[in-house]
Amino acid sequence: MSNSNVTRRGVLKTGTMVGAGVALPTIFTASSAAAYTNEPTGSSVTLGFNVPQTGPYADEGADELRAYELAVEHLNGGGDGGMMNTFSSKALQGNGILGKKVEFVTGDTQTKSDAARASAKSMIEKDGAVMITGGSSSGVAIAVQGLCQEAGVIFMAGLTHSNDTTGKDKKANGFRHFFNGYMSGAALAPVLKNLYGTDRNAYHLTADYTWGWTQEESIAAATEALGWNTVNKVRTPLAATDFSSYIAPVLNSGADVLVLNHYGGNMVNSLTNAVQFGLREKIVNGKQFEIVVPLYSRLMAKGAGENVKGIHGSTNWHWSLQDEASKAFVKSFGTKYGFPPSQAAHTVYCQTLLYADAAERAGTFNPCGIVEALEGYEFDGLGNGKTLYRAEDHQCFKDVLVVRGKENPTSEFDLLEVVEVTPAAQVTYAADHPMFAGGQLGTCNSGS
Repeated sequence: MSNSNVTRRGVLKTGTMVGAGVALPTIFTASSAAAYTNEPTGSSVTLGFNVPQTGPYADEGADELRAYELAVEHLNGGGDGGMMNTFSSKALQGNGILGKKVEFVTGDTQTKSDAARASAKSMIEKDGAVMITGGSSSGVAIAVQGLCQEAGVIFMAGLTHSNDTTGKDKKANGFRHFFNGYMSGAALAPVLKNLYGTDRNAYHLTADYTWGWTQEESIAAATEALGWNTVNKVRTPLAATDFSSYIAPVLNSGADVLVLNHYGGNMVNSLTNAVQFGLREKIVNGKQFEIVVPLYSRLMAKGAGENVKGIHGSTNWHWSLQDEASKAFVKSFGTKYGFPPSQAAHTVYCQTLLYADAAERAGTFNPCGIVEALEGYEFDGLGNGKTLYRAEDHQCFKDVLVVRGKENPTSEFDLLEVVEVTPAAQVTYAADHPMFAGGQLGTCNSGS
């Protein structure tokens, strides 16, 4: 595949960013002087932004690239600093990372694991990227995370929601800020119980890859614990665009809830087909038929239009949040691009800042220094409340949002409303939870 490499250069300046709290520096001592993969020797450092620029998740990829460019601008001292002003750590100074100007290269994952690995490999071997980040597919994230572990660079996962990313496929060199399928189930189940009761029959349509499988498992387990019955689970190809043949059997299944374990263009198309088949107007088992979308985004809501009204789901973050960090990010992003950011944009912006902050606190770009600085790191001021990067699996634990499609949106961006902020404690699980078993984190690889 071809790799599109683009470099953006920011303006350097020195300035102290005002944080919401004090983050004590982590001093990395072990092997700090040893050589490691792509150790920067000049005045700049290169990051690799690997996103879907084509394929069913291309909308998310485009927004991720926007956020990455904004993060680089802020790290290099440009713009208004965004969430660097609200971040509880004071390590970032707006003079790049460890005094080196941040540059970047980009690639197109095509939402295909092989293409994503080839793109990431090129960034590491040809462009000297010291960190790879991005992706809007868990299959891609898991594949690239494995590559980065082998190559000795850090992988800061983008939009990946499969339990497996920090479960059976976790790696010491990989970190995930985004939430996961288990968390969606834990946040949604109490809300669904209050809305629809405990006597429900659910039919699942599921994207046939790692994310869909673990999302289906998570939401089915959470709803069955309420008393719901799972009527059927049907897998659908990621490349599918017409879901009519999958929707038709739902009509005669006895189900009164359709759970769409789909994301991006898949969800837009399957929800549209479900509405076209009249599911939302049906009365089944004496109950109003309902549709649930466990993983939601504003970009999906925009694509699905009127069809999202009243439909519930979960999301990692939403631009309408009124905490100071979220407002700062929305202001920065909106000023630069003219519209509010998506959850995909938010999570990759956070990941970029978290990597840079870890390097500053560690005093090195050595991957093992980054790992040490991020494991067990607690922070605030990035829009999700107090957050922990758990050492055992490199998963962030933070508040999760339950949202629904707005009945009366005021603009093309005002499509979802937050109905509940689920506290981190409610979505936190044991590191050895059965849904996350089977893998070993291992040890960091610096490539030395």
